[in-house]
Amino acid sequence: MNDGAATLPDPATAEGHGVSFGEALRVWARVAALSFGGPAGQIAVMHRIVVDEKRWIGEKRFLHALNYCMLLPGPEAQQLAVYIGWLMHRTAGGLLAGLLFILPGFLSILALSYVYVLFGDAGVVEGLFFGLKAAVLAVVVQAVFRIGSRALVNPAMILLAAAAFVAIFAFKVPFPLIIVVAAIVGYLGSRSGSRLFRTAGGHAGAGANALKDEESLLGEATPAHARPHLVWSLKISAALLCLWLGPVATIWFFAGGNDVFTQVGAFFSKMAVVTFGGAYAALAYVAQEAVQHYGWLRPGEMLDGLGMAETTPGPLIMVLQFVGFLAAYRDPGGLDPLVAATFAAILTTWVTFVPCFLWIFLGAPFIEKLRGNAALSGALSAITAAVVGVILNLAVWFALHTLFGEVTVLAAGPLRLEVPVPSTLILPSALLAAAAAYALFRLKASVLLTLALSALAGMAWILATG
Repeated sequence: MNDGAATLPDPATAEGHGVSFGEALRVWARVAALSFGGPAGQIAVMHRIVVDEKRWIGEKRFLHALNYCMLLPGPEAQQLAVYIGWLMHRTAGGLLAGLLFILPGFLSILALSYVYVLFGDAGVVEGLFFGLKAAVLAVVVQAVFRIGSRALVNPAMILLAAAAFVAIFAFKVPFPLIIVVAAIVGYLGSRSGSRLFRTAGGHAGAGANALKDEESLLGEATPAHARPHLVWSLKISAALLCLWLGPVATIWFFAGGNDVFTQVGAFFSKMAVVTFGGAYAALAYVAQEAVQHYGWLRPGEMLDGLGMAETTPGPLIMVLQFVGFLAAYRDPGGLDPLVAATFAAILTTWVTFVPCFLWIFLGAPFIEKLRGNAALSGALSAITAAVVGVILNLAVWFALHTLFGEVTVLAAGPLRLEVPVPSTLILPSALLAAAAAYALFRLKASVLLTLALSALAGMAWILATG
């Protein structure tokens, strides 16, 4: 039975593995505070603390959980924290780990959003974001190379990435459709027996000195609460579905479909279902819709938001909170703009992350059935390859709108190409982006250091020329 899955553990006591709920709270707070550097850095921090230092779970179980989280929409690092927290301390442990992982980033970006709308025209703040935009462009390009080096391991994966890039850049094919097609191709490719689709999903196996599952505090066996139980899965899924969609339905009922809060809630609820591949991949779709369709923000402002997310702890997908904030700030209805923006930021964060808990609590008890499934591994590999093409599109889109003052659209049938006007090149932005790229690729500087130096350079330039 799984009836005890939702029982809150006594903070003063420990589970069978000996780790008390109070100790778990301290560990997850530490993980959250150190979660800088995007998903790769966040997963590395979690691995160092949870596996190497605390020895809660073994290397094999950690990687198995991570591969499952990569199959899901949403931020894999946050979902991995929920998964491990649930394994250790049931539902309460998963909620604790997931909420703590989000909280520092939410508060940081909310504070920076206030600064952005209240003091964005001030020389120092304008210069800060001018420098961050150029550096973030280099960071996104680095992400293309980093993910591509792991995912594009054979001609089939390279072809998938190229096809995804052409589809979204030249023909504006919706991101969710690209992901669905890639998954089908990968699944069928694996079922056909082709070796081109037998990859490890971008995660290497454990080394010889890795902590074995049986040597960890949790042990090798599956805890009783982690075994599949249909009744519990249906109950927790129904509760989370109500928590996720209930507020959106309530706002729609009272405010109507054209209200900005209804649009924000509905749009980011949809994003929560299709955000495979992490924040960089999702931003290409968000930028396309939020900028061009809804008009919530300008192209350069998306880079400003990503700069905030890159320099604060927590998932990079927290940048969506900034988008929702600006949407309501500029269309507050009868509310004070800052009150409306704060509410929209909370709503955006809510509908973005509540589904993450749903995916884990619903699917994690059945995860053992996914172990060694070659067809699912092939689907994951194909999705990862397609995501490389989507992120490349994001890098090109950012470059067009960061380095040039004017961009035109060439249309012919279904083909729609954005091309820059060469005479509108913004030379200082180009030089800053080139310097940031040199620091990241050649000098191997950290992302945080590169962003900080670029922000200082941007402030110095704006103050000197303003």
